[in-house]
Amino acid sequence: MINDVISPEFDENGRAMRRIRSFVRRQGRLTKGQQHALDNYWPVMGVEYQAEPVDITALFGRDAPTVLEIGFGMGASLVTMAGNNPQQNFLGIEVHSPGVGACLADATEAELSNLRVMCHDAVEVLENMIPDGSLDMVQLFFPDPWHKARHNKRRIVQTPFVELVRRKLKVGGVFHMATDWQPYAEHMLEVMNGISGYRNLSSDNDYVPRPDSRPLTKFELRGQRLGHGVWDLMFERKE
Repeated sequence: MINDVISPEFDENGRAMRRIRSFVRRQGRLTKGQQHALDNYWPVMGVEYQAEPVDITALFGRDAPTVLEIGFGMGASLVTMAGNNPQQNFLGIEVHSPGVGACLADATEAELSNLRVMCHDAVEVLENMIPDGSLDMVQLFFPDPWHKARHNKRRIVQTPFVELVRRKLKVGGVFHMATDWQPYAEHMLEVMNGISGYRNLSSDNDYVPRPDSRPLTKFELRGQRLGHGVWDLMFERKE
């Protein structure tokens, strides 16, 4: 795995440009199991970043509905979804290598053949690697809410990002978001309502009940016991 999560950006004069990012690169310490998975399973399931479109059919060796998950954490729910839906392709993106290693280990143990993973900035992957109109679903579960007002600009759900996701979805494809921070849920809803190319799948034009397709995580179960809320939003590309 090439450890280049963040690609450099330069202007026309060759000067490095600063871009506001929605994540902080915290690599953490790899366990022996995670390192073993990166060393041995990345060549099978890992996808290196490239600044040109990827052939998704060739990547998975078949033509099937494709789900992209952004920020899969340690990968437990992603592996569960891929195992429960063998008829679909799953591509997961995560910037932290311990999580990538954990996901690779679990996916290998589950003998999955329909999962590929990347370790790179998801915005760059969407911009440069994912063909327009190629995805059936994009999932963004529990992204960093950047609680402080001065950090709100770092939230990944902003109008340019949402427009980018819409371009990558097929017509009828769905952008599914979930958060356990109500102010961020309200922010997501406001941003999504400002885009004309989406249709809210909520009957009340706000949030949807958690669909069975999104597995409960241990953190969410703990939050439920403590009375914490979770908000799911699902928006369909109209055109």
